[in-house]
Amino acid sequence: MMDLNVFQLVLFGVLAALANILGGLVIFPSGLHSTYKSALKYLLALGAGFMLAVTLFEVFPRSIELWNTIPHANGGHAHTDIFFWPILLLLGGYLATQFFEHTIAPHFHLGAEVHSDHVISTGSAYAGIGGLLIHTFFDGVSIAAAAQIDQKVGLLVFVAIFLHKFPEGFTVGSMMVSAGKGIREVLTATSIIGAATLLGVLTFYAVGMSIQGSVAYAMPFAAGVMLYVAASDLIPEVNHHGGKKPLVSLSVFAGVAMFFGLHFIIHELIGH
Repeated sequence: MMDLNVFQLVLFGVLAALANILGGLVIFPSGLHSTYKSALKYLLALGAGFMLAVTLFEVFPRSIELWNTIPHANGGHAHTDIFFWPILLLLGGYLATQFFEHTIAPHFHLGAEVHSDHVISTGSAYAGIGGLLIHTFFDGVSIAAAAQIDQKVGLLVFVAIFLHKFPEGFTVGSMMVSAGKGIREVLTATSIIGAATLLGVLTFYAVGMSIQGSVAYAMPFAAGVMLYVAASDLIPEVNHHGGKKPLVSLSVFAGVAMFFGLHFIIHELIGH
């Protein structure tokens, strides 16, 4: 049985979706846009560090533990399978994200602003949104799968995902504006992206309740998606935006420190 009930999971999904929408709409009020743009690189770095830490210290180790509990045909546990299959699934999640975000949608760069003087086609903008849907769907799967394992892990994964939802919405909104679209189209696009995360939460909640052992497959795949977002989407953008500003790079370390601090607080408050 899941540690977090469906209401709490839906709340996580809705909050993540709202962050997508707000990240897109912030483009339009010029003063707010300028303030957010100056803070974006720090938010990207903080989110990258936090997500990298939660993936490596919580999500993937738990995936290995889950495979250790799966009985094999001979009635025992095949030691090599414990490592081979979750690592293969992690690689699959990583490569799937690469394929959908940067093969189908080559214009997409998470957290990057597409400037108004850089006009892209409507088809490219929609391709970017389509490529992002798989990633955002697995954001929701990650939250629900982690929550099935442990309430504390579910909360940490939610925080990691929530932190990059504003830059994600900002990127989608920028792409739509650069394709000549207005506030209505930005609202629609960011709502679709947000809804994909909520759909991922609800889908895996239903699957996890009905198919025993499904979390053992979902968790390492989700870990691959999260690893890609942190290391291959966010970190390169941090390096690009940061330039010669050491505080931007240090914000990655602050994100890691934030993870360990929150990890300690959650375990102290909720208990072992």
